[in-house]
Amino acid sequence: MIEIGDTIISRDLLNNAFVCDLEACKGACCVEGDSGAPLEEDERSILDNEYKAIKPYLLEEGRKAIDRQGSSVIDSDGDLGTPLVEDGACAYAVFENGKALCGIERAWKAGATHFRKPVSCHLYPVRVNVYSNFKAVNYHRWKICEPACQLGAQLQMPVYVFLKDALIRRFGHAWYRELEQVHAHLAE
Repeated sequence: MIEIGDTIISRDLLNNAFVCDLEACKGACCVEGDSGAPLEEDERSILDNEYKAIKPYLLEEGRKAIDRQGSSVIDSDGDLGTPLVEDGACAYAVFENGKALCGIERAWKAGATHFRKPVSCHLYPVRVNVYSNFKAVNYHRWKICEPACQLGAQLQMPVYVFLKDALIRRFGHAWYRELEQVHAHLAE
């Protein structure tokens, strides 16, 4: 484990390879699972405030689910997350050429919103668990991401390098630079 500020980071972020391979997985992380994407508390109000801008970029089924359930929900474990449509996909998922993509990110790319997508989605396969004295930053393994592990190994891309933008978004530039330094030191 690596400690930077108030975070405890799994070495798996340095020692494992990962590059999303949408051609292989088809965006299964937006469809699989029993809950929507985890949300941070401030993301609830962001989604509420930005929903009108995001709505045109969503599928009708997703819009109906959000109209019925709200822009965020509390799941069966008591965690805040995105709502799901009837078939279990994230209500913000859109499908293009057989692949699930993020409708929020589509709206962001079009300049309709400043909110890129939930940070948990941007960070995946990294999950952050917040405790009273620290944040645990862990690599989450999921069978549907095996193609991403293979592509990452082929490209020799560590998880933390693939997720550079997302990690900086969540923890800041200084934190990321320190993680790079730790990796360089451990590689010596």
